[in-house]
Amino acid sequence: MWLLVFLVWFLVSAGGMYWYLLGRRSPFTLESVRPPEPLELDQKKRDKVLKQGFTREKVPQNLDAIVIGSGIGGMTAAATMAKLGKRVLVLEQHDQAGGCCHTFTEKGFEFDVGLHYIGQLHETSLFKVVMDQITEGQLQFVELDKHFDTVIIDTGEEQRKYTMYSGKTEMEEHLKKQFPKDVKAVEEIFKIMKMSARKTPFLASLKLVPQWLALFLLKSGIADLYSSIFRLIGTNATAVVGSLTSNKDLQMMFSYLFYGVQPNDASSVINALLLHHYKRGAYYPKGGASEIPFHITKVIQKYGGNVLVRAPVTRILVDGKGAAYGVSVKKGQEEVEVRAPIIISNCGVFNTFKRLLPPEIQAKPEIQKRLDMMKPGRGSLLVFSGFDATAEELGINSTNLWLFKDNDMDAIMDEFYNLEKDEAPEKVPLMFITFPSAKDPTSKIRHPGKTCMTILTMVNYEWFEEWKDTTVKKRGDDYMDYKMRFAKHLFDWACMYFPKLREKLVYQDVATPLTNMHYLGAYRGATYAAEHNLDRFHIEVMAKNRCDTPVKNLFISGQDVFSCGIVGAVHGGLLCASTALGQIVYVNLLLLKKKLKRRKAREMATLGKEKLQ
Repeated sequence: MWLLVFLVWFLVSAGGMYWYLLGRRSPFTLESVRPPEPLELDQKKRDKVLKQGFTREKVPQNLDAIVIGSGIGGMTAAATMAKLGKRVLVLEQHDQAGGCCHTFTEKGFEFDVGLHYIGQLHETSLFKVVMDQITEGQLQFVELDKHFDTVIIDTGEEQRKYTMYSGKTEMEEHLKKQFPKDVKAVEEIFKIMKMSARKTPFLASLKLVPQWLALFLLKSGIADLYSSIFRLIGTNATAVVGSLTSNKDLQMMFSYLFYGVQPNDASSVINALLLHHYKRGAYYPKGGASEIPFHITKVIQKYGGNVLVRAPVTRILVDGKGAAYGVSVKKGQEEVEVRAPIIISNCGVFNTFKRLLPPEIQAKPEIQKRLDMMKPGRGSLLVFSGFDATAEELGINSTNLWLFKDNDMDAIMDEFYNLEKDEAPEKVPLMFITFPSAKDPTSKIRHPGKTCMTILTMVNYEWFEEWKDTTVKKRGDDYMDYKMRFAKHLFDWACMYFPKLREKLVYQDVATPLTNMHYLGAYRGATYAAEHNLDRFHIEVMAKNRCDTPVKNLFISGQDVFSCGIVGAVHGGLLCASTALGQIVYVNLLLLKKKLKRRKAREMATLGKEKLQ
């Protein structure tokens, strides 16, 4: 009798698991990817897609989901759900869609604001499969030079220059040539990178299995026995690389892709993943970063949804039982209610829980516990410069430049972040320089004879806080003078390496944390969202920080779910779609990836036979 009961239970469980993982329609198919259409150069036609203003009439009927914020995380979740036949409405407070993937044009110069280069887009990579699916094959990427980054340490006579090359084996071999006395350390670093890349899906799975099960596996030690990734994620980068080498320059190379957190408070896994991200190549969207929201929007619209801008969400509507059922959108002096059974917030944990929920919901202990898991990230400051000259005339190319005033990043960033407001502008210790127009070959057609440069560094929000209640572009002379002090210091530093820039400069402006708050809705101007420190990557915190929330029907997407950057936000969107749909879409992606690999193998075999004939 008991054997029969067990057999029935086993068959029912196995059948249920099969149905849960494989039994439902996949949002991702080979057939949905079609050859890319010609690049749309007509700005009016582009604006009809990217700048469609909010009105009641443009809201689709019978919505299945509302997404707050059109950053890549929210757009990924929306497109995934749309491809399953869901009607999704994306609401964006800015006047164009895209979040950190949008671009803006001033004086004939087009600047990207958050996407500077992307990796892991080699053929049949999981990320390439995802991007092809959510744009249905319409997004094209240009591979940058193998020499994708240059890192320069120190500004005096002791200055050292290191170059980063992409390539499955070239990246490691090139680094060994530059650090001949630390070959063993380089090999160990690349082992960590490889392990981190292969085992990171285990970390993501913590957010998909029931929370009680995830915590049981972690607290019991079973997870640690299965993989060392669960321990390594909570180990700081300084300690890990410091155990391999005493060479401070090599230690810095493990952490030079800076996202606001000093290596002694940064997860070694995140730093390893950032380096590994570019191992198979660095890429840039053909046509500029705004191509991403342009094509994802069209996919959402194709399945009955829409993306509307100038649609600031003022409240998430919550009923008497504590369930979200809609949002309130400000339209002029009016508040327009839009309802749907699923609400997805892509505007960050702090904006969602501190600003959009009703006060009585905010005060609940379970909401406060979620907030206590993280702290706000550092603000970013960007200097946008336009030049009346071609890239060739300026002597630049697609390679990015990272400049550091010393090789002890822990020390220089601690010192910088502790400076008083008036001391900071002339003492910035690091910056990133990129030339978007040199990366995109279509820039020569779209903006002939013009070159643009973006400089990025990290700053404290508090240095700009006194102007937080002023209006954008009307913050006063003191604000303008203060932010231009940063611009002057950073631009002068850049001119040390590109001396032809100064005489060709015709446009310059600065985005501060307040700018990021206004245009991107970034909490305290932090474009990388919540701080990516060790507390956030404590393994039990990772298991608890998931897409579902204490508010029924409300889900979180984007960088606050898993990690920072474009790829981190995309995975935040996929995790969110999986949670909201109750369907692990990663299974569908992995099956599709296998199909593509088999198809590629058949094509190569056929080609080989033809060559032999």
